[in-house]
Amino acid sequence: MGNLGMPELMMIMLLALLLFGPKKLPEIGKQVGKALGEFKRASNDLKRSIEDEMSKAQSGLDSMTSDPPKPDPKPEPPALVPAAGAVAQEKAEKPGEAAASAAATKPS
Repeated sequence: MGNLGMPELMMIMLLALLLFGPKKLPEIGKQVGKALGEFKRASNDLKRSIEDEMSKAQSGLDSMTSDPPKPDPKPEPPALVPAAGAVAQEKAEKPGEAAASAAATKPS
């Protein structure tokens, strides 16, 4: 499709004047101008939102490559609790202490 020159534009304007008349032509021009303005605004909004999403995605990739993921800390195992009614055994450091402690706790 080639470029429109001055003769082609004059022919289109004359044809529009004949079809719509001098009273309707300014109204149609306003409506076409508003429609083109809204289209341009919508396309700019779409372009801006795509650029924003691309920059967010890029910054997300940058943060992932600069900081390696840290492993999750392992939870500590729960402390062991003796069962009800169980007798706890104490370890004696020296054999003599075990006998002395047993004699001290023995009822007379």
